Amino acid sequence: MNKNQIIKTVWDLTKPITDELGLTLWDVLFLKEGATWSLRIIIDREGGVDMDACTAVSRALDPLLDEADPISQSYVLEVWSAGYDRDLVRDFHFTSSIGMKVTIGLFTADENGEKEPVRTLKSYDGKTIVCTDESGNEYTYTLSELRFVRRKDEVNFSKNYGE
Repeated sequence: MNKNQIIKTVWDLTKPITDELGLTLWDVLFLKEGATWSLRIIIDREGGVDMDACTAVSRALDPLLDEADPISQSYVLEVWSAGYDRDLVRDFHFTSSIGMKVTIGLFTADENGEKEPVRTLKSYDGKTIVCTDESGNEYTYTLSELRFVRRKDEVNFSKNYGE
């Protein structure tokens, strides 16, 4: 199987597990880091993902991967939280992030000298995104011309420390 086929097969095996556990399957990555291949399952849930959720997905998925055997080489199975500053890659990543702040990875600096401006995602059509800045100015970006688009979740960590 090629890399895309592996990702699709693993997605199809993982999705029912995450659905049953009340999680969102955010992404499946199969990548080589140094000499090690990693199969990375990225999950999300309203309110965040804890270690118990990662462990539950790993334990449920492991025997299914052994049975389906979609990967010929040895690899490490990793289950991760999507995290706060997650990459937007799939269609549902963009549509579920409309109205949220995103960091736009530009290849060259914009008119303000920024290569990673933070904007609010206004719309997505599969090839382009429209974002606004704090002043309401609109910016249209073609996805193929960007290095990345990431959610820029704003978290108030100080509330956890009584400040």
